[in-house]
Amino acid sequence: MNIGLFFGSFNPIHIGHLIIANTMATATDLDQVWFVVSPQNPFKKNKSLLHEFDRLDMVERAITDNSRLKVSDIEFSMPKPSYTIDTLIRLSEKYPQHQFKLIMGGDNLAQFPNWKNHDKILEYYGLYVYPRPNSEPSPLEQHPQVKSIEAPLLDISATFIREAIKTNRSIRYLVPDVVEEMIIRKKFYV
Repeated sequence: MNIGLFFGSFNPIHIGHLIIANTMATATDLDQVWFVVSPQNPFKKNKSLLHEFDRLDMVERAITDNSRLKVSDIEFSMPKPSYTIDTLIRLSEKYPQHQFKLIMGGDNLAQFPNWKNHDKILEYYGLYVYPRPNSEPSPLEQHPQVKSIEAPLLDISATFIREAIKTNRSIRYLVPDVVEEMIIRKKFYV
């Protein structure tokens, strides 16, 4: 199968993530999209990062009714911080029957040459890039291993959602109902 990998902290998963994942799963040649929940992003030091198992649980609940979307905890057992190339290699070894593609927002494409072994990621995996607000143009847009995917331009951030929770504002419609219920019940981000 052709699998798109959508990496992130998903702190929390929100409607923007789900719309992008579903678009990738239904409007491209990808058979499935796997949410790869990252314990720690090497570029983000976040004091409000929920425990990885809580974030994994929220993603599982959010996608339970969509057979084209899956969640992976592959990075939980890897050295931290985990780098994308290492995760891609581990997944390729564990699932040799699948072809993996990296899904990323256009706002990350300009910084992609700073990633560890970015040239190997391009050569062996390739990128599916979705539009993001305020994306800088990148020469990589013309690379044969980079596919620009038409998708809704969304500007929803987990930071905005966490701030809304802290200030007791509604997050309805920003996250799936099951995620909102879990956040409220477990008093996440307060």
